[in-house]
Amino acid sequence: MSDKTRNRSKQIFDRAREVLVGGVNSPVRAFGSVGGTPVIVDRAAGAKLWDADGNSYIDYVCSWGALILGHADPGVVAALADQARRGTSYGMTCELEVELATMLARAIPSLERIRFVSSGTEATMSAIRLARAAAGRDLIVKFEGGYHGHGDSFLAKAGSGLATLGIAASPGVPQAVAALTLDAPYNDLAAVEELFQAHPDAIAAVIVEPVAANMGVVPPAPGFLEGLRDLTRRHGALLIFDEVITGFRLCYGGAQTYFKIEPDLTTLGKIIGGGLPVAAVNVRIRMRMCHPSSLKIVAGS
Repeated sequence: MSDKTRNRSKQIFDRAREVLVGGVNSPVRAFGSVGGTPVIVDRAAGAKLWDADGNSYIDYVCSWGALILGHADPGVVAALADQARRGTSYGMTCELEVELATMLARAIPSLERIRFVSSGTEATMSAIRLARAAAGRDLIVKFEGGYHGHGDSFLAKAGSGLATLGIAASPGVPQAVAALTLDAPYNDLAAVEELFQAHPDAIAAVIVEPVAANMGVVPPAPGFLEGLRDLTRRHGALLIFDEVITGFRLCYGGAQTYFKIEPDLTTLGKIIGGGLPVAAVNVRIRMRMCHPSSLKIVAGS
């Protein structure tokens, strides 16, 4: 292998730093905390990928699990090619949306109504907005080390992305917005109970990764998810499962099927699109409009 070939990854990364923030589109890709030149991917197939220098790797990441079928699966590639011939973006409804929503609802019984979006961040932001509207409250509870996208409400103690930069919260988030998010240690039910006691009738929702993937794949302690389900019901708040990572990886119906817990809202990421940028926010609760400015939850639905 020539020096020129060996250095191609570095050359591409040097070019990237001229036009991309930090040379990457996510801080964890910059290798800032581990050193060295980031892997610059040239192509991938199955469970392997090749970098710009021709080195091959076994890919244990698989786009953070979204490519559960592996890279460039022939069936997925064929379906994409067929659809590309029909057009890629319509700006209007098509039958495929209905088919995908129906498949998801059959796989995860708690999904009664589905709204598709383009990213996991959009899904979690939509879920929080919906929860606040439904509950008529402003505060949300998240867990330290949990990552729910780069929405302002989630960028405090959010795990690996911020840890890579050596910070606990993202600059640019107004304090007034940050104050609406309450943090608790993952697997600490008592801490969540204390937050509900300290903020009576003010917490709209608890959002949680059922398995805390972003801080090292930490499983829920026995009774933790069940306890969250009980606490939110007793205090009139909603329970949001962020299954952008666990959905269709832990088992076919997601973590909620595996642990037999039904949340009120569920978010899913690009695994539902074969790795393409699509996501969904899914609603179990039934809501009725009581006034143009207020939504109320129909209890027990």
